[in-house]
Amino acid sequence: MAEPAAAAAGGEKPKSKKLLLIIIVAVVLLLAAGGAAFFMLKGSAHDEDGAEGDAPPAKAEKAKPKKKDAAVAPTFMPLDAVVVNLADPGSTRYAQVGITLQVEDAKTAEEVKKYMPAIRNGILMQISRRTADELLSAEGKEKLAADILELVQTTTGMEPYKGYSPVEAVLFSSIIVQ
Repeated sequence: MAEPAAAAAGGEKPKSKKLLLIIIVAVVLLLAAGGAAFFMLKGSAHDEDGAEGDAPPAKAEKAKPKKKDAAVAPTFMPLDAVVVNLADPGSTRYAQVGITLQVEDAKTAEEVKKYMPAIRNGILMQISRRTADELLSAEGKEKLAADILELVQTTTGMEPYKGYSPVEAVLFSSIIVQ
């Protein structure tokens, strides 16, 4: 009868060591995560404080227009999808492209809407110059987005000044090539 009690006691010790090891690992991970969060937050606070006193005035001026209040979300302007013949030699290929413009605020969106016929025409012209291979590659999509962004900024007179423009990005909601 003493043997089962000893076996039970012996069986509990390895389990308690495993439990102790799990607890220690969990505590170490929590401390590491807390330390990382502390240094990240401390670095962000230091950068904000340092930007006023340590940074040269030119950098502070350049950073101000780019930085927006974190609580203010950008405004997204979905455009009607466009269907365009592509410039593939020897075959007839089509593309349907859904585009959304990311702008600074609703006021900018209203201003961009005034130029929408010219913007839409420019987008159709930009896409119709592309081949299916260009539209299917990541680099081709990035180049098209950059070209459309430049087109919108130029058409609306909102070209970047010191790296800032209220027309912020061109986003694709869909690209279908046939």
